[in-house]
Amino acid sequence: MNSQIALENMTFSEKMGLMEDLWNHLSRDKAGFTPPEWHGEVLKIRQERIDSGDIGFTDWEIAKKEIRDRLS
Repeated sequence: MNSQIALENMTFSEKMGLMEDLWNHLSRDKAGFTPPEWHGEVLKIRQERIDSGDIGFTDWEIAKKEIRDRLS
């Protein structure tokens, strides 16, 4: 199946909504996906940084708002 989307005719907000919808759809269906081995190493390093207190977290809704505010 070939889906054609006229991205050039979409607003930034529409594109972001489409990307979020696509990600939500992909994250529900994990069948047939095996992450590459290097992902495990990245996750290990990030967990070490979390455990040591080098990095923290921002609530996703707050992060999205901050990103949108910077882009507008």
